[in-house]
Formats: sequence, structure tokens, C-alpha cells
Amino acid sequence: MKSFAHVNARSVDEAIQLLTKYNGRAKLNAGGTDLIGVLKDRILPGYPEAIINIKTIPGLGTLEKGEDSVSIGALTPLVNLIESPFIEKNYPLLQEAAKTVASPQVRNMATVGGNICQDTRCWYYRYPDQIGGIIECFRKGKKGCPAVAGDNRYHAIMGAAKCYAVCPSDIAVALIALGATLTIAGAEGSRTIPLEDFYTPLGNVLAPEEMIKAIRIRKPFPSTKQTFLKFTIRKPIDFAVVSVASNITIEQRICTRARIVLGAVAPTPVRAFAAEDFLKGKELCEEIAVEAAALALAGAKPLSKNAYKIEIAKTLVKEAILSKIK
Repeated sequence: MKSFAHVNARSVDEAIQLLTKYNGRAKLNAGGTDLIGVLKDRILPGYPEAIINIKTIPGLGTLEKGEDSVSIGALTPLVNLIESPFIEKNYPLLQEAAKTVASPQVRNMATVGGNICQDTRCWYYRYPDQIGGIIECFRKGKKGCPAVAGDNRYHAIMGAAKCYAVCPSDIAVALIALGATLTIAGAEGSRTIPLEDFYTPLGNVLAPEEMIKAIRIRKPFPSTKQTFLKFTIRKPIDFAVVSVASNITIEQRICTRARIVLGAVAPTPVRAFAAEDFLKGKELCEEIAVEAAALALAGAKPLSKNAYKIEIAKTLVKEAILSKIK
């Protein structure tokens, strides 16, 4: 790795001051499970001048339970979601998503905020500098996406224009299905946004001097059925080929509310709005689930080698809808 300054931030304000000082030339480090690999492989055209350690900030790694919601600190390790009886009882799909992330060693280190903010895993984007030089693309400020004419087996089938790399966060897919919001700290103060508005086709909306403080999830509606499903090549440790999170409220056998989110199919997590609207007011059965799954993938435009992801996604959507009513 190249040399860089290393600073232990003692408060959110200090971290923001440091980010402002370095003006885009610094990186935050929490669990470090993604950042260290990025630094070692020198995949980015601009190497950071400073690493700001935020693990030293107290109070950002806890679950705070309120009457109608829970606040999850950005530094909360994924293992805490898995081991929390409160999460298991109220937000089981978040617990299931956390269980699927990488390995136990990674889950012990990785944080909720870090998982949400992690960089894409596209193999062109991640190509190590020391092997043959950085591969340029839209995400690195250049033109072109090598995946379009190259090996695009795991790339986007929806919502892509310039870049076809997919969002790798399993936790984000689950949290968006739960209607989560983010509290973001910055030089101008704090702001709150829905998590589904956080991602952009080339990354996220964080300014260089901003960081995530917490994630808030409202208390689920009664009779809510929550499911998280993930298809991978190697089940224990891989990133998703496709993932689906569903949060469906059923009253007297009728669907009254639905949130369905697809992961690893686009540069951002994708809300299946057409499927959600279709399900409302209907009694769920296999025929309805199949129609909803078709609507969820209606806008898919696969590349040369990834059309298979459409059928996988349809199957997962169908299974997620039916999983709690069988």
C-alpha cells in the first residue's frame, strides 16, 4: 500500500472536520473489510491522503429501541443484528440478510454503515493495478463500461445506462424493504433521507464531507410477513447473483401493503413498484405470485451473458411472496 496519514476520530464532528479538511482525499474506515482490499489493489485513480478511523467514535455501534422504531448505529457490527433477539422478533428479514453476508469472520468486523456504503464488486472496476494497470470506466471518471462487450455474467439487467456494475449490499436491500431512513452528518448539519434515495447509478449521494450516523426503521405493521432470499454460486460466502427482500402485510388473507426490493440486478437496489401495486387487495396464491414476479422483471434488459438472472429473480420474487403463506 502507499503511505497515508491515519487519524482516530473521537467524535462525529471531528470526523466531519477531517473530511472537510481533506476535501475528497480521505476515506473513512470502520470495519475495513472492503477498504483494505481497495487500498492494497490500488483500484482507484486517486489514492487517499488520509484514512479516518471512526471506530473510535463512541455511541455509533448500538441499537436504540424507541416506542415506534429502532435506530441502528452505523458502526453496529453485522453479527449484532444476527444475535439480537429484538431484531429476530421484529425485523427477521434484516437478520436473514445479515446472516448471508460473507463469512463469520467478516460479519464480526463489518458494520451496517460500511455494508451500505461498500463499493461495487465489478471485476473490471476491481482489477488490481499491480497486475496490468487500472481498467478505466465511467465510475473512474472515464468513458465506457468494459462489461457491455465483455464478461457480464453478474452485471445489471435493469436500470443501467453508462455503468452496469450492481450494488453489492444485501443489508440495503433488506432495509429498503423495511422502509428505513438514514441520518447523515455533514458540515452543514444532519439530514435524513429514505435509504432508497441514497444510491445513484455511479455510487451514492454522500458529499465528500458527509458520513452515515444511523439507520432508523419504523415498527412493522401487525400481520407483516418478512422474507429475504439470496441466490449465490457458493452459498456460504458469495455476493448475490440476485437477492429479494419482501415486506408484505396480510389482513384477513388479503394483501394490504407490500414492499418488494430486488438486489444485484441494477446499479442500485430496485423497488418492484408494479408488483407491489398489483398485490394490494388480492389474496396471495401461486398464480398471483407468478404474475407479480413477471411485473417485477418487466423492465429487464439483459446483456449478452446475464439473461439467466431474469428467471432467477422471478423465482425469488415468487418464493418471497409465497414463503409465509404456505
